[in-house]
Amino acid sequence: MKDSNNSIKDADFMQSLERGLLVIQAFSHEHPSLTVSEAAKITSLSRPAVRRILLTLESLGYVQSIDGHYSLTSRILSLGYAYMSSKNIWSIVHPHMRELVEQTGESTSISVLDGTEIVYVARIPTKRIMMISLDVGSRLPAYATSMGQVLLAHLPPAELDNYLAHTTITPLTNRTIESQSQLRERLSQIKIDGWAFVEQQLEEGLSSLAAPIRNHEGKVIAAINISSNADRINKEVVENHFLPKLLETAEKISIDISKSHRVERL
Repeated sequence: MKDSNNSIKDADFMQSLERGLLVIQAFSHEHPSLTVSEAAKITSLSRPAVRRILLTLESLGYVQSIDGHYSLTSRILSLGYAYMSSKNIWSIVHPHMRELVEQTGESTSISVLDGTEIVYVARIPTKRIMMISLDVGSRLPAYATSMGQVLLAHLPPAELDNYLAHTTITPLTNRTIESQSQLRERLSQIKIDGWAFVEQQLEEGLSSLAAPIRNHEGKVIAAINISSNADRINKEVVENHFLPKLLETAEKISIDISKSHRVERL
């Protein structure tokens, strides 16, 4: 780990932090799930040390364990979100978002998944007044939002299981998804379609359409939506007007994100 150009005194170096980061980085596309022994072999750390680190990460919600096999949870994305926020990475997509607002006359936002909620990382609202007040940093339950459902639909099975294990589905309107089985069925269809349309599940009178944003590896890292008063966004408007423009914008943003070296490690 000591490959940084910024050297520090040995007395200031926290070896426990180094070891924790080594264990996190042991997980990869080739190794999405690891036992203590496997993680110890990859990191060259002792089994007792790796065990303590994994138990700590599990307690903090960054990993989950099933029959002695550990895997990262979606909460690990919060570390990447902290970096993106500090570097204002999402500012590079504002021109595309502004163009989408001009084309549709509706608000648009981008969010990432953090635990059981979505977190807004970019937003361009219209001047129309909505009951719900949203801004960058706002958090909403993932199951009741179009962006949340898009992000959940692209989670690995183990991470989706973990999400459902820690989520209580509470009806927010009379249209909110009512059960985990209903949510699973809907997420399967969203993954096939490549987009999600949510009608008044979060709040009466509010509907939204969302699509995934991908990084240079094709991994879904965020979602973008168009939100509007339900009276102005129906199935015909979605399919013939909003959806093509939203998918085009999502693709442009994905390309820009892929070109940015700042998200190579996301």
